Amino acid sequence: MIRSNKNELSLTPREIVSELDRYIIGQRNAKRAVAIAIRNRWRRQQLSDDFRDEVIPKNIILIGPTGVGKTEIARRLAGLIRAPFVKVEATSYTQVGYVGRDVESMIRDLAEKAYNLVKKEELSAVQERARNDAEERVLDALLPPVEGSEESEDDKARGQRTREKFRQKLRAGELDDREIEISANVSRGSPSVQVLSGSNFDKMGMDLQSMFQNMGNDKKKVEKNVTVKEAWTIFQSEEAEKLLDPEKVKEEALKRAQDSGIVFIDEIDKVASGKGHGSGPDVSGEGVQRDLLPIVEGSTVSTRYGYVKTDHMLFIAAGAFHVSKPADMIPELQGRFPIRVELSALDRGDLLRILTEPKNALSRQYVLLSETEGVTLEFTDDALDEIAGTAEIVNRSMENIGARRLHTIMESLLDDWLFDAPDKKGSKVVVDREFVKQKLEGILKDEDLTRFIL
Repeated sequence: MIRSNKNELSLTPREIVSELDRYIIGQRNAKRAVAIAIRNRWRRQQLSDDFRDEVIPKNIILIGPTGVGKTEIARRLAGLIRAPFVKVEATSYTQVGYVGRDVESMIRDLAEKAYNLVKKEELSAVQERARNDAEERVLDALLPPVEGSEESEDDKARGQRTREKFRQKLRAGELDDREIEISANVSRGSPSVQVLSGSNFDKMGMDLQSMFQNMGNDKKKVEKNVTVKEAWTIFQSEEAEKLLDPEKVKEEALKRAQDSGIVFIDEIDKVASGKGHGSGPDVSGEGVQRDLLPIVEGSTVSTRYGYVKTDHMLFIAAGAFHVSKPADMIPELQGRFPIRVELSALDRGDLLRILTEPKNALSRQYVLLSETEGVTLEFTDDALDEIAGTAEIVNRSMENIGARRLHTIMESLLDDWLFDAPDKKGSKVVVDREFVKQKLEGILKDEDLTRFIL
């Protein structure tokens, strides 16, 4: 039975912000804005049918420099509520008449994500039954029936006891390496074609790719020798596919894309026509905005899974807006993004918290990676403070890339250790403030080297 993500949509704004806090430091206003937008979806679902369609989502513009969490907030939000999510770059599109991607392709990408998301959920739901069916097929391959003879009741009972003994061995993994001959589905080998298309041919490219993929789905049975473990995996995948209803998956995917899809449009500031920018690229940029407008306003897009309406999708745009500003966007598009949230640049305290507090904290990642080599890596508090301070200094003196600066510094700091770790099993290194200063001092003193490495 197809499941919906109704439970996820019923999360309160406070619960959503709390979940986002586990991975993203600060930026409370942005978290509150997206949390309210998601809760409004739940509120809309509670309305009567005749009024529900009248309520449109309040799209959001996130304004702030790179590396402060704009994309991460949207991505984590989508994962939290199991919503189809696509991230696109506004600069990858060009207005109709130029060579480039058609803006409708973002909706087709979203429909694809929705289908894959629903299919994955459904496959997960039937895994237990598929596993049992696959087990029976493996046992059939291990103990093929004897043809041309009638079995007595004693023979049947004996055969059943033997089958149960093999079942226990199979479940215990004792037969994993035994080779058996199986009959498995394989593609007939239709060519895989990637259609490269411009704005006027994006739809045709989709149709051609769909046609070739359907040709590739034409299966045939082949006999091949594999291990029992491999056979079980193959059979489980085949049995799970048999238990799916593709039409119901497609129907739920379209519904999920329309009602809970999130489209994140990055670098929207790059296509805004700021005053004094001159001519040329801005002409195309304004054209992209006008092409985006009907998608954001609400239109119907043809996808390989059917028609998708964009009326109730949530669009989150983002940009640094260093040169241009939201007011430089065409008025019609501005009106479709009524909520604007400015994200703050990260200071030393924020960077330190990013290193230590989130569930996927960067310092913890390196500790766990080192453990896989059988070595121990330990960061002292003063070392983490020094790393955060260095990141703030470099961000201030060069291009501010936010939290991403921590990645470059950590890699430079631990370069030798990561390289030598496989040869130092059982050893331990403690990273303290002096260790950090010693490793980074030469780089920080040489401005050219700093620009190159950090």
